[in-house]
Amino acid sequence: MKNAFNNPAVKEHFLEGGFGLEKEGLRVDQEGYLAHTPHPFGDDPHFDRDFCENQVELVTDVYDSVEGVWNGLAGLMKTLVKTLDELPEKELMWPFSNPPYIRGEEDVPIAQFQGEKREKTIYRNYLAEKYGRKIMTFSGIHFNYSLSDNLLHALHDQCCHGESFEDFKDHLYLRLAKKVVEYDWLIVYLMAASPVMDGSYFTPDRKGEEIGLTWSSPRCSEIGYWNSFIPILKYNNLHDYVDSIEEYVERGELRQAAELYYPVRLKPRGVNSLDNLKKTGVDHIELRMLDLNPLSPIGIIKEDIQFLHLMLLYLIFQDEERFGYFEQVMAIKNAKSAALCEESRIWIETRWRQSIPVRAAARDFLGRMERFYHLIKLDSIDIMDCIEAQWTKILRPEERYASKIYRQFGHNYVERGLHLAREYTEQLISGDIKEL
Repeated sequence: MKNAFNNPAVKEHFLEGGFGLEKEGLRVDQEGYLAHTPHPFGDDPHFDRDFCENQVELVTDVYDSVEGVWNGLAGLMKTLVKTLDELPEKELMWPFSNPPYIRGEEDVPIAQFQGEKREKTIYRNYLAEKYGRKIMTFSGIHFNYSLSDNLLHALHDQCCHGESFEDFKDHLYLRLAKKVVEYDWLIVYLMAASPVMDGSYFTPDRKGEEIGLTWSSPRCSEIGYWNSFIPILKYNNLHDYVDSIEEYVERGELRQAAELYYPVRLKPRGVNSLDNLKKTGVDHIELRMLDLNPLSPIGIIKEDIQFLHLMLLYLIFQDEERFGYFEQVMAIKNAKSAALCEESRIWIETRWRQSIPVRAAARDFLGRMERFYHLIKLDSIDIMDCIEAQWTKILRPEERYASKIYRQFGHNYVERGLHLAREYTEQLISGDIKEL
C-alpha cells in the first residue's frame, strides 16, 4: 500500500471522494438562554434534532468536493438563520460548541419525537438520566468521507493480494479508522475552538462568570463526551469490529451502539445500524471530534476540511501497525490531553512508550505528511497551502483557534456571542460571508 501512489490510476483519482457534514448547534433567544420553542423544521432530513429540542443538526447531501460540501452547509445555514429570524420571537443560532446561559438541568429541553420515532425520545431520556442533560448541549461537527470507487478499484488492482473488492474496501477503512483514532490528538490540538464557557454550565449561581483557559475543547476533554470506560475494539476484520461493539451492548454497558462515544465511526450506506454495517460493508468514515469554529459563519473553515481530507489520504498510505489494548488506551488519553488549553500540560504518549511535548509531536507528524505530498507530486498548489496553514498554528501558538477565540470572547462571553450570532445571521441572509 505504501508505494501504491506510484500507480498512474491511483494518482489520477487520488483526490476524488464523497464529502458530507453534520453540524449541531443550539437555538437561543435574544437574551442568551436556550430556546424552548418546538423544532421549526418538521421532518426535513436536512434539519434534524440531536439531544435537545432546540439543538438543530444540519445534514448536508454528499458532495464530490470540499468546496461543494462547504457551500452546501452554507446554504443550509442560510435557510436556518432566515427561518429563526422570521419567528414571532426572533431566535439566533449560537455560534459556539459550549452553551450560553443554562438555568439548570431542567432548562435543557429533551427532543420530542412522535409516532414511529418516539423511541428516540425514550433513548434521550435514558441518556439524560445516565449522563445528565447539560453535557448534551456541547455541539460539534461531524465530517463524513468516502473514497471514490475509482480510487478504491485502482488501489484494489494494485494491492489486493487475493482479497475480494468488498473485503479489501472494508479492510482499508478499518486501517484508516485505527490511524485516525491514534492521531485524534492532532486534530483536537489543531482545531479545538472552545476555550471559554459560562459558569452557569457548572451551577446556576455562576451565570455570567467566564470559565476560560482550562480546556480548548471541553467536549473532547475529560469532562466531555466519553463513556465511563475506554472501549477496546477489534480491527482485524469488519465482523470482529462490529462484534466488539455489540459486546458492550450485550453486557449492558451501552444501551445501543450510538452510545459509544468514540472519535471515529465506520458507517454503511443506508440505514445506520451494526447489522447493516456487517451485511453491506463500510461506505464511509465519520470523524466526530470537531468543535464549532466561531471564526466562521458556517462553523467550520474550508481549509480545515481540506486538511482533514489530505490527512486521511496520507494515513491510508502509511504502514499498518499494531493497535491493541495499550495503543487504544494511549490514543484516548492523548485525545483528552490535547483538549487542554495550556500547551505545557499536553504530552503525547507514543506507541514506543515515550512522552513528548505536543508541539514536537505535531511538528513530527506534519513534517512526515508534507514530505509525503512532496514525494507524490500532485498537480495541486492548494495542498501545500493547506498544510502551511496548519504549520502556522504549530509554530505560532497564538494563532491556534483556542488562543484567538479567547482573546476575542474570553470576557463577556455570552454578550459577545449574541453580537456575533446577529452579525452572522445578517451575513448569511445577505450572502456576504466573512470569516473573522
